[in-house]
Amino acid sequence: MRLGLALGYWGRGPSPGHVALAQEAERLGYDSVWTAESWGSDVFTPLAWIAAHTSRIRLGTAVAQMAARPPTTTAMHALTLDHLSGGRMMLGLGLSGPQVVEGWYGRPFPSSPLTATREYVDVVRQVLRREAPVELAGRFHSHPYRGPGATGLGKPLKPITHPLRPGLPILLGAEGPKNVAQTTRIADGWLPLYWSPTRPEVYGPAVRELPEDFLVAPLAQARVCDDVAEGLLPVKAMLGFYIGGMGHAARNFHADLMARMGYEEEAHRIQELFLSGHREEAVLAVPDAFADEISLVGPRERIAERLELWRKGPVTDLLALAPDPHTLRVLAELNSS
Repeated sequence: MRLGLALGYWGRGPSPGHVALAQEAERLGYDSVWTAESWGSDVFTPLAWIAAHTSRIRLGTAVAQMAARPPTTTAMHALTLDHLSGGRMMLGLGLSGPQVVEGWYGRPFPSSPLTATREYVDVVRQVLRREAPVELAGRFHSHPYRGPGATGLGKPLKPITHPLRPGLPILLGAEGPKNVAQTTRIADGWLPLYWSPTRPEVYGPAVRELPEDFLVAPLAQARVCDDVAEGLLPVKAMLGFYIGGMGHAARNFHADLMARMGYEEEAHRIQELFLSGHREEAVLAVPDAFADEISLVGPRERIAERLELWRKGPVTDLLALAPDPHTLRVLAELNSS
């Protein structure tokens, strides 16, 4: 199982320690480093900055939001960064949810998310392969565009720049069983947001029969500390925000996944508290047991024991949201022992 460093997205401003963490991860033998975006910092610019300050570690987006850019634009970002980094780029994509797609990007959330994702990946692959001009008579992504308001003058185009790697890896963030199943068919890997090594069945039967060389790269908060309950607080804060605030009460993919993992009542309670303005209470309502099973928190010996559970399943890459060099070092030592 390889290790990756997940840096997430910025909060109020740039995170001054991200480059140093990425450099330390590279020194410790980590395989990859990943950035993210929500509705603030973008996913590609920080990754380019990290690429300029590292030499070996692979670079990934976890995730680039599909609503943020047409698929051709995303492919341009990926092929450009792949060239500049010497072939280290991995493209992780995610659909996000109606709240972000419609509220921030000002676009309709696709009525068929599976179809929209499939078309998006199709266009990105066409750009990266550069075998012919990009053409797709899609429901959500048409190239050339021939819909309402079209001039009729558009023509199929190939990228001017020749991609460095036609097979640049594409990974998808997916949570529902149907989405996970499609991901195994059209992508090179999967980025689970919440992964429980003790109950992979919640993601559907596709997890039991993965394609050869398919990447399974879950994100997990990691922290070496003496007090487990205290160490879980950042995990619970993240869960409270995603389950309570990243979506509408009637449609929240994160809450749906938590419910499938056996915490349906707790998920509803977190949503109720968060959406009524009681954010601190929402965080405290996240069960320690749920936060614990999707993270690696506690003393070194405890993390070593739990790391064995992650190694036994289909996980190929553990992407650690690790806030400090000490945790990075302990994970590297334990994973190599």
